[in-house]
Amino acid sequence: MTNVVVVGSQWGDEGKGKIVDWLSERADIVVRFQGGHNAGHTLVIDGVSYKLSLLPSGIVRGGKISVIGNGVVLDPHALVAEIDKLAGQGVKVTPENLRIADNATLILSVHRELDGLREDAASNSGTKIGTTRRGIGPAYEDKVGRRAIRVMDLADMETLPGKVDRILTHHNALRRGLGEKEVSHEAIMQELTSVAERVLPFRETVWELLDKERRKGARILFEGAQGSLLDIDHGTYPFVTSSNTVAGQASAGSGMGPGALGYILGITKAYTTRVGEGPFPTELKDEIGQFLGEKGHEFGTVTGRKRRCGWFDAALVRQSVATNGITGIALTKLDVLDGLDELKICVGYKLDGVQIDHLPASQGAQARVEPVYVTLEGWKESTVGARKWADLPAQAIKYVRQVEELIGAPVALLSTSPEREDTILVTDPFED
Repeated sequence: MTNVVVVGSQWGDEGKGKIVDWLSERADIVVRFQGGHNAGHTLVIDGVSYKLSLLPSGIVRGGKISVIGNGVVLDPHALVAEIDKLAGQGVKVTPENLRIADNATLILSVHRELDGLREDAASNSGTKIGTTRRGIGPAYEDKVGRRAIRVMDLADMETLPGKVDRILTHHNALRRGLGEKEVSHEAIMQELTSVAERVLPFRETVWELLDKERRKGARILFEGAQGSLLDIDHGTYPFVTSSNTVAGQASAGSGMGPGALGYILGITKAYTTRVGEGPFPTELKDEIGQFLGEKGHEFGTVTGRKRRCGWFDAALVRQSVATNGITGIALTKLDVLDGLDELKICVGYKLDGVQIDHLPASQGAQARVEPVYVTLEGWKESTVGARKWADLPAQAIKYVRQVEELIGAPVALLSTSPEREDTILVTDPFED
């Protein structure tokens, strides 16, 4: 038995929600370890869709402990809204099934406003990043700048006012520079005190909880948000998120030592999608790209933004396998490729006439690379709902084997529809 870390191996939207839900049935604890409510996971259980942004996917399963780790930046008002929405769907969230790290950073209104102001300014100058405007980046900046307000501070009314003054000294200077009205101390205090009693019952010393549960033999599932190619260090910078999204962050973002992480499962879509700005070497702006987007229902769970679609990029996923230490992948949405005459897989790039096997870190070079493809025969038969290899067309199996060879990692699970049971299990990550 081992613990499992789930990460996206592309630019997010790989189908982590379904896989995490599938795995969470066998886990005792599900932990979110980075990001914020810019994440979007859709779970379909008995025909009912649950859209989660901040809460771990295990929250819709009875008998599980869901944990929001210290690596997450937490918008307390978004948390309360999501809890109330789930209550309307019959899912009760209490301190018995949800714990929040007391050292997790809070997202405030000044963070959301600054995020929007910066993105508007960048749009006007043609340097837009494509953030979700939810204050994620500015909150991480304050965390690194050592002026953040954390969950534990909501319980300490003696020190909280001074911390509010400190954070406003920074933000009001920025607001003046942007020609915006300053925010008052009283407004932020009211914002925090109004939600404190809803949040504080969930606070926990998470590193200690996880250590105790691990020693008792609990199965722990670590749930990442976004994707490895959006990692602040290893992604397509600057078109990335504001946190580390690779598997190593599961340790730093939860307080559990890296030796206890266990199996690293990379969620990988059978083609490639991206939301927002940034390089996308295999993007298809033709009828095939439109086909993938329509058939795959490629719209962001959180933003509703249309996703850009393209061929599978094995060079990029191979890079993610290395930076995450991926043990095996869960290949999703294979069924979307049904009906195509031929399929292409990117195996590398040409940069200024020279063939290379990875995407360079330089923004300029990323914009100039040209994909190098291998072409495979497609299949006409349906793979929807397949639950064993014998249900798959021969060409679909050949495509999967080619993907495995090119990325240097085996397929552990194969998903053939949004329904959790439509999954072919090759290797049980918890028993590997």
